[in-house]
Amino acid sequence: MASLYEIPIEKLNGIGGKRVRLFNKLGIVSIGDLIRYYPRTYENWSEITCISDITVGETCCIKATLDLPVASKMLPSGLIISTSTISDETGTLKLVFFNNKYISSMLKKGKEYLFYGKITESMGFPQMVSPIFQNEDSVVPIHPIYGQTAGLTSRTIESAVKKALEILPAQITDTIPEDIRTKYDLMGMREAIVKIHFPENSAEIESAKRRLIFEELLVLMLGLSSMKKETNSTDITITKNYTDEFVSMLPFKLTNAQQKAIDVCISDMMTGSHAMNRLVQGDVGSGKTMVAAAVAYTCIKNGYQAAMMAPTEILAKQHYENFQKLFEGTDVKVRLLTGSTTQKQKREILDFLESGYINFVVGTHALISENVEFKNLGIVITDEQHRFGVRQRSNLQEKGTNPHLLVMSATPIPRTLALMIYGDLDISVIDELPPGRQKVDTFFIDSSIRERAYNFLKKNIDEGRQCYIVCPAVEHTDGGLRGVEEYAEDIAKNDFKNYTVGVLHGQMKAAEKEAVMNDFIEGKISVLVSTTVIEVGVDVPNSTIMMIENAERFGLSQLHQLRGRVGRGKYKSYCILVSDAKGEDAIYRMKVLCSTNNGFKIADEDLKLRGPGDFFGSRQHGLPELKIADFMEDIDILRDAQAVCGSIIPDYMNPENSDYKGLRAEVRQLFTNVGNQLIN
Repeated sequence: MASLYEIPIEKLNGIGGKRVRLFNKLGIVSIGDLIRYYPRTYENWSEITCISDITVGETCCIKATLDLPVASKMLPSGLIISTSTISDETGTLKLVFFNNKYISSMLKKGKEYLFYGKITESMGFPQMVSPIFQNEDSVVPIHPIYGQTAGLTSRTIESAVKKALEILPAQITDTIPEDIRTKYDLMGMREAIVKIHFPENSAEIESAKRRLIFEELLVLMLGLSSMKKETNSTDITITKNYTDEFVSMLPFKLTNAQQKAIDVCISDMMTGSHAMNRLVQGDVGSGKTMVAAAVAYTCIKNGYQAAMMAPTEILAKQHYENFQKLFEGTDVKVRLLTGSTTQKQKREILDFLESGYINFVVGTHALISENVEFKNLGIVITDEQHRFGVRQRSNLQEKGTNPHLLVMSATPIPRTLALMIYGDLDISVIDELPPGRQKVDTFFIDSSIRERAYNFLKKNIDEGRQCYIVCPAVEHTDGGLRGVEEYAEDIAKNDFKNYTVGVLHGQMKAAEKEAVMNDFIEGKISVLVSTTVIEVGVDVPNSTIMMIENAERFGLSQLHQLRGRVGRGKYKSYCILVSDAKGEDAIYRMKVLCSTNNGFKIADEDLKLRGPGDFFGSRQHGLPELKIADFMEDIDILRDAQAVCGSIIPDYMNPENSDYKGLRAEVRQLFTNVGNQLIN
């Protein structure tokens, strides 16, 4: 099977030139890629629905007789509309076709057909618009439907898959050993691949999917576990715990959750020759940075260097300034390295890092530049881990000799899913907020009372505070969303003409964003109109209101992250969600956010509502792309795959064990595009 990834797609008859480029656009480069390009859904002509049982919004197949000849008329716009009715023993249904001038000759009154399409509603009555239809005696029971691109239809892909499966050997070595397949009642590999593309009934679809989902999740688990095993040995020895000394420097008391997280991290680092690989996740404002500082302090006091990577220059600078104050008067030398660091400063920092004079560096992606070298890097810390991929944190780790790793995330993730996403890490949760942390009161309003909301913002600004207004789009959209610059210009001329309004979005140059954010931090801007670029940002204790326009456009977790930008100082803070949405899901999301500030409860609800694809957005978590499995939908299969992974990982890691040769090949294939050198 693995060898099929070495055969280019153009080796199939009928695929060349432009068509090759179209397949490549879908990520299909080889015959192996094509075989693993699974249908996204199916046309199921084998399950007949009675007209009396149809549901608006559902796609179904109906066996019925054409009652009337097809009648067509042309509208003034030139559009041709054709209509007729069909009936079975249970009822009648209207058919509608658009711009099909041949339809009247294709459908004959009194003849029975199979009609396949989506049920819609018009004037209160159900109808089927532009259905596909066939004679019952010529129908193929189930057709695969593939994800397409312009110029490449599903039927063309289906034809190519048929040719590819002809190349698939009759006997192939199954990636999953027989004892595991028997225990979990899994279909054989070859049968599953054939049936996922060309099933004869729904039961075959489900069996094939279950087998392939199990395999994909098991392969992912084995890959992540391999990384953990490979990176787990280290020569870095931490012999003394300096936590008490660190705590004595603080002007406040740590929470029990912070202390517990610090203790387990130090324990990890002092456990023999094994490197710490730990994720510390906690809600916005839970004090993860103090945990990182405490752990770095112990590592530094044991003679090593620490490096902390943040996703933005503003956030890196904030961490640097906080650590400078925290470690003032100690022998910890903290420096900042970002893309904006001058060449003169950069040369000095690089020299000091290589010599060991600097023992704590905070920076952005600049830290993984080729010319950055450390004398004895002992710990790597990444902040807002969901913004980095597997490769980036690995690149930073490679600056040392298997240093300890601490990753932090303010995106709460339910534990089962966290074990999946960060399968190469141990997990700690900070589930307690420091005393004095403001609870943000959240309100849901519609646009009819936006004026009152603006007056509330102005009242707070007049008292010396600052506010955020978040818009979902950079530019005006067809859906009626105002772009962030248009919105800012409008309120600056009208509602907030006596106040300073700033604008911030992702299409601005880094220097422009930095300047705007610095002006907001310094209080020169009263109202900052922004896109979600401020979702992960600096603390501005003086900002007390987060107003979010078109709040229905955001997921719960993202709304919670945005809300976390306020309530970071001593002043009472508020979040105002503005939405005219009428949908049940949208209204439910707003009510959930108004009812709780607990990020983990919100994350649970978000995953139930949207699934992990939208939850993480753009695969920010850095995992290899899964083709068929779904983290939440397939949670039961995930648990089985985790159990198998745990039981076979020692034998799997032994390259002499041929039982898992196929799984090792699939792991290499899955992780190819992640670029992680630890999968071998």
